[in-house]
Amino acid sequence: MIIDSHQHFWKYDPVRDNWINDEMKILMRDFFPKDLAPILSKHKIEGSVAVQADQSEDETNFLITLANQNPFIKGVVGWVDLRADKIAEQLEYFSQFKIIKGFRHIIQTEASGFMKQPSFQNGIRQLEKHNFTYDILIYPHQLQEAVELVREFPNQKFVVDHLAKPMIKQNEFAAWSKGIAQLASYDNVFCKLSGFTTEADWKDWKPQDFTRYFDFVLESFGANRLMYGSDWPVCLLASSYAQQLTLLEEFVSKLSITEKQQITGGNAIKFYKL
Repeated sequence: MIIDSHQHFWKYDPVRDNWINDEMKILMRDFFPKDLAPILSKHKIEGSVAVQADQSEDETNFLITLANQNPFIKGVVGWVDLRADKIAEQLEYFSQFKIIKGFRHIIQTEASGFMKQPSFQNGIRQLEKHNFTYDILIYPHQLQEAVELVREFPNQKFVVDHLAKPMIKQNEFAAWSKGIAQLASYDNVFCKLSGFTTEADWKDWKPQDFTRYFDFVLESFGANRLMYGSDWPVCLLASSYAQQLTLLEEFVSKLSITEKQQITGGNAIKFYKL
């Protein structure tokens, strides 16, 4: 089974979605399951994981509703305020919805030290009690702090979104690879092969731009801890769904059948318990 482990839906709101700037006009519209379903069907992808794009519990409820209406959505990664005093009660509430597999906070926009906050770490501690996963969304300069976080929670399941957003356009590799290697040394941390075209030159990327980044995460995490994700519709800033999928398919073509199956679906099913 092929699974897209990372995609988004939204009803576009220019105020709420102010992260979508003038360079991103292609994203200034609604994106719903009816838009994604034919794309997945065309590429013989049997399911997806819908990931939060807004920092609100309304977003989590929105994704639950869409998943209930669209069976191809196999799991939801929602949002909850992990720093809240009543986080235990909130997670207890969300645990009734079996479609919710985990949570994410958009840490890439937060100041240094966010992951070190006792309140945030308490939230992570509560996730573990409910067997919820946690998606780590960061930039490369935040990798060291992420390493310190995962070190504190050896039994929590973490996955790094978008390869931790390496600066592919700038051809930066050294600092990113050092941090990735450290994160990968913890067996409870997985990594998504997602969001890579948007870290390259949107208008002029080449397939070879991604080779050493893909090779390095494969070497670091192994095929048993990598999973494919499209980051649709955000990927449309730099590539079509088909283009980014082709890059992934070309990468895994050199691997064994078992390794291909792990990266294209098996690991997502295992990690998120789809």
